[in-house]
Amino acid sequence: MTTIYLYSFASVIAVSLVSFVGVFALSLQEEVLRKYIFIFISVAVGALLGDAFIHIIPEAFANSTNVLGTSIAVVAGIFFFFILEKFLHWHHHGDGEESQIHPAGKLILLSDGVHNFMDGIIIAASFLVSIPVGIATTVAVVLHEIPQEVGDFAVLIHSGYTKARALWLNFLSGLCALLGALVLFALGDLASNLSVWFLPVAAGGFVYIAVADLIPELHKTKEVRYSLLQILALVAGVLAMVALTFIE
Repeated sequence: MTTIYLYSFASVIAVSLVSFVGVFALSLQEEVLRKYIFIFISVAVGALLGDAFIHIIPEAFANSTNVLGTSIAVVAGIFFFFILEKFLHWHHHGDGEESQIHPAGKLILLSDGVHNFMDGIIIAASFLVSIPVGIATTVAVVLHEIPQEVGDFAVLIHSGYTKARALWLNFLSGLCALLGALVLFALGDLASNLSVWFLPVAAGGFVYIAVADLIPELHKTKEVRYSLLQILALVAGVLAMVALTFIE
């Protein structure tokens, strides 16, 4: 059992570090990133929607015995993030430096944290099956996280976070994978049962952020050539998620 613990925790730590690897090249030139942020926001929209509809929601239904309940959980996730953003907007009107941060940044951190938490549970559970299965699952999660983390980083920069703070917060969100693994080993079957509901709620959060927060930002770009670049980047984000289905 000790070997399984070591492999599991090493794997979730590796997944957490992807938050640095995926954005390292982009973070070197912050001015360039801010200039072309609309392209990365477009990739983020495609990746979030692709992740939700191609990966998370199908997986949630595959692991569910209650289709209606799972569908309601997706809608509940959308409602939850709508209510949460309402609260953040009320707080957003307060005084101080924190009020300069757009609520979309906080929402992406929360939803990605839930997603990473689930990744930790999935990785730990796969190692309980066997070490080869656990390693294969870890590789799939890492490949899955890289395009998403690039998009998340772009959203944080766009929301007003500095480069250093965006990297740090993205890493803290990634550490939720470690928490997921710890919870699985501590709670066993109970954690696995709860994960059936966490997945669709996280998917609803991704859909809400993409549609309610990010797409309206893309509409602020009026020039035809930039709009075409947005569309291409959005499609690229979706195709990245499609490509991962052939690897997982």
